[in-house]
This record gives sequence, structure tokens and C-alpha cells, in this order.
Amino acid sequence: MPLLNIDELKALVETPQSPCISLYMPMQKAGPDVRENPIRFKNLIREAEARLDAIEMPHTEAVELLKQAHELDTADFWENQDRGLVIFISPTVFRYYQLPIEFPELVVVSGQFHLKPLLQLINNDNRFYILALSQDNIRFFEGTPYNVKEVEVPNMPKSLDAALDYDETASSGQFRIATSRGGTANSMVQPGSFHGQGSPDRDEHQKDILQFFHQIDDVVCVKLKNQKAPLVLAGVEYLFPIYKDTNEYLHLVEEGINVNVDIVKPEELQDKALPIVEPLFHQAEKEAMERYQELAGAGTGKTSNDVKEIVSAAYFQRIDSLFVPVGQELWGQFDPDTMAVELHSEPEPDDEDMLDFAAVHTLLNGGMVYVVEPEEVPQSPAAAIFRY
Repeated sequence: MPLLNIDELKALVETPQSPCISLYMPMQKAGPDVRENPIRFKNLIREAEARLDAIEMPHTEAVELLKQAHELDTADFWENQDRGLVIFISPTVFRYYQLPIEFPELVVVSGQFHLKPLLQLINNDNRFYILALSQDNIRFFEGTPYNVKEVEVPNMPKSLDAALDYDETASSGQFRIATSRGGTANSMVQPGSFHGQGSPDRDEHQKDILQFFHQIDDVVCVKLKNQKAPLVLAGVEYLFPIYKDTNEYLHLVEEGINVNVDIVKPEELQDKALPIVEPLFHQAEKEAMERYQELAGAGTGKTSNDVKEIVSAAYFQRIDSLFVPVGQELWGQFDPDTMAVELHSEPEPDDEDMLDFAAVHTLLNGGMVYVVEPEEVPQSPAAAIFRY
């Protein structure tokens, strides 16, 4: 099964051969309702057959086109599902995706694949990282709002003892001296680096923790090079300010998770991290909405809520930011030669969802697409900020 990313979406958009069939369905993962999955699937296939009949495709050709979809219908296939299933079928394409979000049931048969429901996953994957800290157990996790997994980080020191090469002499107070990142012989520990005061033994131990955390930060920065995803610290709270003294990753989050990382489950870390990182994920969307309102209020001509104008602008690469509602379609057709947009109250043969068309072309042309709840669209049914 191929991965779902921007390159995969681009391939689906740029190599269509009509008819393009898009099937979306929610999945039951457990309990007696799982028996509904193959029943819903068969109903969607029958609806696709009816749509193909409506565009006067010969029945034998329709059966052949849907053959690979029918072949998915096995016990093994239904035993390995996530929350949503998406299938794309055309004379040259057959791809399916088991995804961590639910979709309303939907069948679209047109000249392009229907991709708007996927954009919330593709355009902003809402990825974040968790660094679980303790003196003898370092763990690193990659998370999204839908799942979390532990990730191996090359050269990650696993414990303070291993990182500092403790031996018998260490117990006599002979420790390695930390040096600065600049390579000088000066200590990396500057006056005021530690928070609070204690005995000499305690201060020496904090210096060792600081050196340990410098080593961790080195490999974390390599792992997250060129990333912008938030990094959340988890562990005993007194370790957080020590690690922050070493941190060079620009997207370390101020708030941490105060837990015993030796016993906490990954899913618990995910649950505790989400309230911390979710406001960050919506920040760009909030700023774009504020910019839309400002430009619209100033009468600059750089905004629009006219779907016909938005569709044409998306095709000709004019859109900087686009807001479209999740779970809503607006059927019609676009002629790039005349720039004419026809909108229909009900889908007609060969119609496309014009909101989907605008969203996909905006994304492929380097713009930002925000798929939001209908009431959050600045001016329904769509709103755009133009580049010019």
C-alpha cells in the first residue's frame, strides 16, 4: 500500500484517465459492528457501478474496472483496518489507503479523483515529537493526533552511566569535565546554569546530567534537522530546566509532561501531549483567517468568497491561502479555455466537486489549504487570499 503524501497526491492529480472513481468509507475496528465493513464496501461498489452506468460505460468494462476492488474483499483485508478506508480506481490507477481518520461514506465518479477529504492529513500532518527523559531511560516518540510510536534515534545515549562512561573511579568523585560546543577547554557550565543550590555532590551530579543532556540534544538536533514539528519533554519536572539549558532545537515547547517515563505508556504520553501542541497546529490557520479579514475589510481586491472566481484563480496559481469546509461538496464543471465555471445543485455526470478542484490546485501550486468546519470558513462556502 503506498504512503499518502504530497507526491502521491500529485501523481493522482497529474495522471488521470477518466473515469476516476473515489470511494470513502468509515471503518469499524472492533466489536460486533466490524461485520458492517464488508457490507458497506459492497454497497459502495454497487453505487460506483450505478454511476458508471449513468455515464453510459458498457457494463463489461465497468465490471473489469472494479475487479481489483472486489478482490480486496477478503477476511485478511478486513482484519487489518484503521478508522477510514479510501480507494481510487481508474483505467490506469488502483490505490487504497487505510487511514487514521473517519470519512463519511462517499462515491465520486468524474474526470479527476476526489481528494479534498485527505488534505487535512496531507497539507498539515500535525506531527510532533516527545523526548522522554530520565537518568537511566531515554525514549523518543513520534506522534500525531491519531497515533504515536517509539522511534529509534541513531547514537542516542540510553542512560547517564553509559553516556559518561562511569567506572569505579567515578564513585570517588572523578568525573569527566564537560567542554563547550565551541571546542574550548572551558566548562560548558556557566554561573547560574543550574536552578537552586545544593551540596557539592549534588552540584557535581547536576553537571553530569547537563553533560548527558548535551549528548542527547546533539543527536536529537541531527534527527530533527530541518524539521518544524513541536518537541515536548516528558519526565520528572526538575529535569526540564536542565535540558533546556542544552537545547538547540528551535521548536522545543515550553510546557512539559511531568510523568514517570519508566512506566508511562506511549498512548498516555500522546494524550498528555495533544493539549500542549494542538494550539500550535492551529496558529497558522488563525493568522491566515485574521489576514483574510484584514484584507477583505480594507477592500484590497486580494480576497474573494466567490466560488467561480476562486476556482479559476486556483487553476491559474493565484491563490495564496484557501479555506474550504470539511464534509461539503459543490458540484459543477470548469472549462480552463473559457474560464467558465458551472455550478449545479445536484451532481451531474462528469461533474467535479469545485471545492475539491480549488483545494487540490491551490495545494499543488504552492498555496496553503485550510480544511475547516463549515462555520469556520470566513465567508461560506469558500474563501481565498490571492497572491495578486
